[in-house]
Amino acid sequence: QVQLVESGGGLVQAGGSLRLSCAASAASGRTFSSYIMNWFRQAPGKEREFVAYILTGGTTNYADSVKGRFTISRDNAKNTAYLQMNNLKPEDTAVYFCNANVYWGQGTQVTVSS
Repeated sequence: QVQLVESGGGLVQAGGSLRLSCAASAASGRTFSSYIMNWFRQAPGKEREFVAYILTGGTTNYADSVKGRFTISRDNAKNTAYLQMNNLKPEDTAVYFCNANVYWGQGTQVTVSS
């Protein structure tokens, strides 16, 4: 069992920045560093969509809609993944979830005003 807790969401004006954190309590016998970490988001009335992932070795990938504006990273010593979001747009408004394997956090709300 892995517990994921997101934080860092909030209300920001368009063009602003936020950094989301995802703190993980790793299952016994498996370390945080062994998990691929993902960020997803879900806007009202829409399906959950992929935002970014970071592999165990640090390779990253992003949805086209956030490429160049968002940066995913991880600190294995702190069992934490991050999502740095810059130049935010109103269409980035959503609940953001982190994911590892079959485990999901509860989500953190990001609202971008125009």
